[in-house]
Amino acid sequence: MLDATLAARDDLRHTPAGIAALSLTLMHASEQSEAGGRRKVELEIAAVAFGRIAESLARLALGTALRCEGFLARRWRTGVTLALHIERFEVTN
Repeated sequence: MLDATLAARDDLRHTPAGIAALSLTLMHASEQSEAGGRRKVELEIAAVAFGRIAESLARLALGTALRCEGFLARRWRTGVTLALHIERFEVTN
């Protein structure tokens, strides 16, 4: 689960099979426990969504706070960078 803000998104597109697809960027900021101390965490992460999830995310305004669930996978089949594949989300603001 990741709490983040919708920072950027591409236009909604469709795969050759006709499935809605959306690429977006999420911004996350939190404070986490590590080795007995507190660590400030700030990051930007690439994310993708498909189907009804993509269609729903495409309607949200930039800056919307979200709680996302999904899995990490390579952003491109032959690449080394990761993207969060969003399977569920809820608006939190």
